[in-house]
Amino acid sequence: FILGETCSALLLFISIMTMFMSGVVAIFEYDLKKIIALSTLSQLGMMMFSISLGLYELAFFHLLTHALFKALLFLCAGILIHGAGNTQDIRSFGGLSLNFPLVTVCMNLANLSLCGVPFLAGFYSKDLIVELACQYSWGIFVLLMMFICLSLTVLYSVRLTYLSFVGPYGGGTSISVCESDYSLVGPVVILSFTSLVSGPVLSWLNFPAPVLIFLPVFLKWGALFFVGVSLLVMLSLQGLTYSYKWGAVSKFSGLMWFLPWLTGQGFSMKTLKNA
Repeated sequence: FILGETCSALLLFISIMTMFMSGVVAIFEYDLKKIIALSTLSQLGMMMFSISLGLYELAFFHLLTHALFKALLFLCAGILIHGAGNTQDIRSFGGLSLNFPLVTVCMNLANLSLCGVPFLAGFYSKDLIVELACQYSWGIFVLLMMFICLSLTVLYSVRLTYLSFVGPYGGGTSISVCESDYSLVGPVVILSFTSLVSGPVLSWLNFPAPVLIFLPVFLKWGALFFVGVSLLVMLSLQGLTYSYKWGAVSKFSGLMWFLPWLTGQGFSMKTLKNA
């Protein structure tokens, strides 16, 4: 029993730090595919966080809903990369909503679902995990870190949307004929529909009985409050990541806190030099 609690606490710590690290790194990243991959890592941390609390069914539920809107996000990213001259740097995008109106709507729908905006697919699983986690007595630090990680998801999602679709033109090429190819747009439209309806449908299939959650008012509105505040903060601080003062932080985050070097690159470089 003590060993099980120790493993759960260790998994809880690793999952929270994974969510925090991937969220911070994504804020300073400019590679479109890396940002989406880091958001996937963040959501995997959310699933492990749910498992550490013993919420196994909710972790599987979030896995299903996340698979649908994340597939939509990757397909939209592929269309943008193909239409923007095969570049993945979001600094060369800007104003793509004029050339890709349908992809813009679908990708923003996936981003909002990723952030846990109410009544989209990600909301039904994510909000349920957050509310049930608030009922556990893990301490204020765990709850605060969980809400901070939710805020980081909103921050890098809004930043991605702004730099890609709303911000000034970055100087890259753009081919708007991509949306006339139904083999590209067809799956995107289908997945957009599933991102809208899969949340309640999968919730009814997985949880036939309603889940009763008793929380104080400030915890009940905590997740929505952090999402709203993060949205406003990122909209008002769009130019912050371009400042030279953040160069060291950006470099440290771009190297993913030196984890690739510590886990594999450092050992590989040493052995290759000796060979």
